[in-house]
This record gives sequence, C-alpha cells and structure tokens, in this order.
Amino acid sequence: MGRGRAGRGPGGGRRAGALLLVVSGPGGAGKSTLCRRLVAAGRGLALSISATTRRPRRGEVEGRHYFFMSRERFRRDVAAGRFAEHAEVAGELYGTPRAFLEAKLAAGADVLLDIDVRGAEQVRRVYGARAVTVFVLPPDGRTLLRRLRGRGTDSEERVARRMRLAKREIAAARRGGYDYLVINDRLPDAVRDLAAIRRSEHSRVAREGSSSAWALRTWT
Repeated sequence: MGRGRAGRGPGGGRRAGALLLVVSGPGGAGKSTLCRRLVAAGRGLALSISATTRRPRRGEVEGRHYFFMSRERFRRDVAAGRFAEHAEVAGELYGTPRAFLEAKLAAGADVLLDIDVRGAEQVRRVYGARAVTVFVLPPDGRTLLRRLRGRGTDSEERVARRMRLAKREIAAARRGGYDYLVINDRLPDAVRDLAAIRRSEHSRVAREGSSSAWALRTWT
C-alpha cells in the first residue's frame, strides 16, 4: 500500500519538487505583464526579486521590489557564488540571489524568474533540470514593432536598436534550447499557456523532483 496522498501540484496543498520557471523574451513581448498575471492568478508561486546596485526609485520598497546593495557588497556576493545569475545593465549591476530562490523552493513554492537570455543560461547551469525555461514572443515581427512604437517613450532610432536586439535574443534562444515557446498574441491565452506548462512540469515523471516522480516513489 502507499503511504497516503501525494503532493497536489500547483494550486495548493502539500507538494514536492518545487521548480524554477524561467521566462525570457525580447522587450515588447509582454513577458513582465504575463509573469505578473500568472503570479496573481496562481497559488504557490512566487515572483523572484532581484538585487541591484542602482538607487531606489520613488515608491520602491527594499525586499519587495528589489534588494538594494552597494557595488562592493554585490561584487563580494558574486565572488562567493551567491547569485544564480547576474549582469551589468546600463552601468548598474543586477542579479538573482540564490538565498531567496532556495528559501522559496525549500518552502514548497515554485519561483518565477523574469530574466534575459544570458541570465537564463546561468540559471540552467546552476540548477539544471530544476529550471524550466520558457521563451515568450509576439506572433510576428510587425506586432513587436507596433508594441515598441506604441509605448510612446522611445525614438525611432531606439526602437530600431530594440528590434535588432530582439533578433539577437531570438537567435540566442534558438541556440540555447529553451524548453517551451509561448506566443503572446492575446494575454489571457498566454497566461493559460504558461500556467499549463507549470502544471505539466509537475506531472512529468521524467523530471527528477517533480510531484509525479515523488508520488511514484511513495508506492515502493
């Protein structure tokens, strides 16, 4: 006989094998909005919080929006291997603290990371199969261009640079072997697709640490 009911997977209750859901995509793909909607709609899912060396903006709260730290401390933490991924962006340092991720995972929560292609590669090296990677794209290049222009904050020159960067990121994603692709045409559909990926990964017997793999072991 088995030893009781297994973990119930995403949606509540006791679970084994919490995972890292890593979401990347070019600017204008809508991945940040998609991630926020998924966290708001799902249970047992935490949005990762980054550390940064930039100064807080009005309304930003330590430990809620970012972990703010000095460049000296940030570099010490990099040297000590305390980041799952890190990068320099526009002269400031950003990274994902491993302690935050591992505390959430140990508590049984899945963690959603909204990071770029380079960051996703670093997280995969650190966490291996526990990291599930998803690349988000709009349906086509014309839609991406329209969304970038629709922000109304960038010059045509900057929009053109963002389009060139998007092409490089898409090429890198193709080489990097993401697990899933989500087309963000209609946001509600994309949220459902991302939620389905999360459920699927918890049911995948071949993924070490998944709820299904754990449940099968209780019957030995």
